[in-house]
Amino acid sequence: MTKPVAREPQRRNSRSNRARILATARRELGRNPDVTLEELARASGVVRRTLFGHFPGRAALLEALAEEASETLRGVLEIARRPEEPAERALAHFVRCIWPVGDRYRLLLALARRDLGMERVAEILAPARDEVTSILERGRRDGVFPTPLPPAVLSAALEAMHLALLEQVNTGALEDDGTRTAVVTLIAAGVQAERAGAVVEGVAPEVTAVEPDDVG
Repeated sequence: MTKPVAREPQRRNSRSNRARILATARRELGRNPDVTLEELARASGVVRRTLFGHFPGRAALLEALAEEASETLRGVLEIARRPEEPAERALAHFVRCIWPVGDRYRLLLALARRDLGMERVAEILAPARDEVTSILERGRRDGVFPTPLPPAVLSAALEAMHLALLEQVNTGALEDDGTRTAVVTLIAAGVQAERAGAVVEGVAPEVTAVEPDDVG
């Protein structure tokens, strides 16, 4: 009996093309949010038919990038969680670890809101929002975050603030590695400014040690 032709090299090539297209899309969309799929194909080094075989339209490409961002976020969450730490340190560490994900995908988040809708963006960010809510609940019980806002409401507000700060990075108005954002996050949660700065400075060595060189 004739053995079937092995298809694994074709599959590997297909996966390689897909990964290259996504990496190129992240880069080119950052330079020009209105870049066309034809331009992305050329920049990726593939023919138009190959790109459209993976992503039949702009929405499909953005959805694939959104799923990639979601997977990256879930992976970094495993590093960012510090349930054994005091709540203020846990929150500072969380923000510092998560910031590179937002920084890498900040333009995608803006595009996703326009092309995929706010519900999809909210779905991507839900695991981070839930983790922050949990930290805020713990800090409220411990008297660390003396805010009158319910933890879930404050978590949503902090998320909106972080997205707004990422927009400022997009415009060039802000440069931040997550340090300043972590400080203002603690202040928004009710920590005094001087204490917030000291807490963020205290977690910096841990963040440097565990933060991946290339998020995702």
